[in-house]
Amino acid sequence: MQKNDKNIDAVEEMLAHHEQTIEDLSVQLAKQWIVISNLETKILTLTKRFITMEQNSMPTPHVTKPPHY
Repeated sequence: MQKNDKNIDAVEEMLAHHEQTIEDLSVQLAKQWIVISNLETKILTLTKRFITMEQNSMPTPHVTKPPHY
């Protein structure tokens, strides 16, 4: 019976460690989700700025044929 108690204690200890690991991973996942969300927002903002800059840039010169054509 004593061996079973030791086995149960070992399993309970392992379970406690697993629960802590799961909690730690959950916290990290939540933090990474926030970072990803912020990065998505920044990418969207930069994309809009880039498009605006392209639209406001100098127009491309009109291509004309040289006079000898």
